[in-house]
Amino acid sequence: MIVRESTLERYLTALLNGERLQCRAIIEETLQTGVTANTVYMDIIWPIMTEIESLARCDRITTVEEHLATRINRTIVNQLQNKLPRRQSRDKKVAVVCADEQIQELGAQMTADLFESDGWQVRLLGGGLTNDDILAFANDYAPDVLLIYGASPKQGPQIRSLIDTIRDVNAWPQMRIMVSGGLFNRAEGLWQEIGADLFASDAVEALHVALHPEKTTARDRTINRRKKNCRQPQQREQLQTVHP
Repeated sequence: MIVRESTLERYLTALLNGERLQCRAIIEETLQTGVTANTVYMDIIWPIMTEIESLARCDRITTVEEHLATRINRTIVNQLQNKLPRRQSRDKKVAVVCADEQIQELGAQMTADLFESDGWQVRLLGGGLTNDDILAFANDYAPDVLLIYGASPKQGPQIRSLIDTIRDVNAWPQMRIMVSGGLFNRAEGLWQEIGADLFASDAVEALHVALHPEKTTARDRTINRRKKNCRQPQQREQLQTVHP
């Protein structure tokens, strides 16, 4: 079933006002119409999450409004987890790390949830880890996919260094590195520049790309850009360089 535009508008307004009860009521009302938890994830929570991220980046909402909205969204996602279907095990493993910001953690959590629903063995590490932490975990867990969700320009050098180290060590030749969200969704081709194997613009695409990595090439990967953007067309966020 299709989610109505009016539902998105009501939900966004309630989120920005911090109306927890109203937000839960809207989601429950939507589920009762026959909309599945997967659809709520990807057709309500996800687009609203990216809208909030865009509004915050353009200074069109306050930091308080962003925090209120993101925390409510995370509460609802936590409640929806058990409503997601469970596919038979695919015998594949994914580890998900992310930027420190709350909204990036939400995107990483939702991506991890959908991988788990699809039969993957999932480890959601979250943010705040050093490259050494991630490398040590990858050595022990040996994931098929290491998914890095979200990044700001200042976090770029750390991610580039992580990928370079993985390539240099070459201890996990079968592990694919996927990036998604944050700066990766806004800077076309950045995923290739930093040496990642795969890119996905959202959680559904991440699942598809992870299952069919051979179809992902430098020629056919594109970014689903937002129609509304606070920057001028000629402007582009860049990774901050590291100076000695």
